[in-house]
Amino acid sequence: MTGAGVALRWVGHGTPEYERLVDLRREILRKPLGLVFTPEQLAAESDQLHLGAWDGERALGCLVLRIASADSVVMRQVAVAAEAQRRGIGKLLVDESEREARRRGLARMSLHARETAVPFYERLGYHIEGEPFTEVGLPHREMAKTL
Repeated sequence: MTGAGVALRWVGHGTPEYERLVDLRREILRKPLGLVFTPEQLAAESDQLHLGAWDGERALGCLVLRIASADSVVMRQVAVAAEAQRRGIGKLLVDESEREARRRGLARMSLHARETAVPFYERLGYHIEGEPFTEVGLPHREMAKTL
């Protein structure tokens, strides 16, 4: 799957490609908040689906899917490298994750969006559910979409 000069690839947990996606998540999502991944957190992702946006072997973006039930999936840890933002990579990742969820017979995608990302997800058809909450020290909203 390609678009905007970027190749999208699903990668296996624990592979060198997975490690590059973890590095990207660490840089974009964790480091600015003074947070680190624990070995237990990363081990818990072994049954999750990991999607990367690549320029050759360089990770430009990532997204993780956790299947929550027989018909629903949770999107998490969406990140795009700072120099690659505003190029449509986030949309490519979300679109591919939705296609994969549909292929697996999943009918609902949900996520916890940082307040600053809510407009991005609204443009992609997600709607806010429930009240604002704090996660990793930042305001978030739960959002969902029927696939």
